Amino acid sequence: MEIIKTEHVVFNYIRKDENGEIEAVKRAVDDVSISIQRGKFTAILGHNGSGKSTLAKQLNGILMPSEGAIWVENMDTREEEYLWDIRQTAGLVFQNPDNQLISNVVEEDVGFGPENLGIPTDEIWERVVHSLKAVGMYSMRKESPNRLSGGQKQRVAIAGILAMKPSCIILDEPTAMLDPNGRKEVLDALYELNQKEKVTVILITHYMEEVIHADNVIVMDQGKVVMEGTPNQVFRNVEQLRAIRLNVPQVTELAYELRRNGFPIKEGILTKEELIAEILKVRGKR
Repeated sequence: MEIIKTEHVVFNYIRKDENGEIEAVKRAVDDVSISIQRGKFTAILGHNGSGKSTLAKQLNGILMPSEGAIWVENMDTREEEYLWDIRQTAGLVFQNPDNQLISNVVEEDVGFGPENLGIPTDEIWERVVHSLKAVGMYSMRKESPNRLSGGQKQRVAIAGILAMKPSCIILDEPTAMLDPNGRKEVLDALYELNQKEKVTVILITHYMEEVIHADNVIVMDQGKVVMEGTPNQVFRNVEQLRAIRLNVPQVTELAYELRRNGFPIKEGILTKEELIAEILKVRGKR
């Protein structure tokens, strides 16, 4: 069952001159029709400028489509009366966690959103505890966000959205500013949220390794959806991905080169474990 649906969505950035006349129009999203399934982990991949971040901002009503329509839980994002409900349903986490952290104490920061929703105090603190535990940050609840690492800050930002009890969390390049350890912390928290809390996750990224365990992958280029499927289906298309300036996971790249040089292993290998198993199977046959 879908939670978000887009039909023929177009978004144009319009630049005007000092007299208010249109000077240039840049199409960032071009005729995108996708369906996001409830409870699934969906990744949207694309190179810088592919339109993926612009699409993300449209999925919870920050930007309105120039053409086409988007529905979140059957609510049309173009209808102003639904915007508050839409943003509670689909929470957006930005690339830089500092843009979403506003309090001097972690637990107060996480409680800020529910407080603005008018949630009773006792329930706010229940949500704060639950959300911080869900992202593995409960032990840091009394700390100042300024003392946290980048990965810890991003997990607190995710907890802040989670405390508002959205059905879906949209994350726009949440690991782009993090080191490898920070990236792993955030990804582990996201996959755990999806699997244990059943929160629908939409991850916008250009890091291939981040999406190998996703349920569905959507690839964008020049504003269009150019590929969609499971990670296995998408990463079989090594040459097509290279053509739009995207790499594949390193293990997939190695497996692809081995196949190209005559080593008979299957396509679409995503993990080291899969590759090792395939190599051992081929050696056993020989």
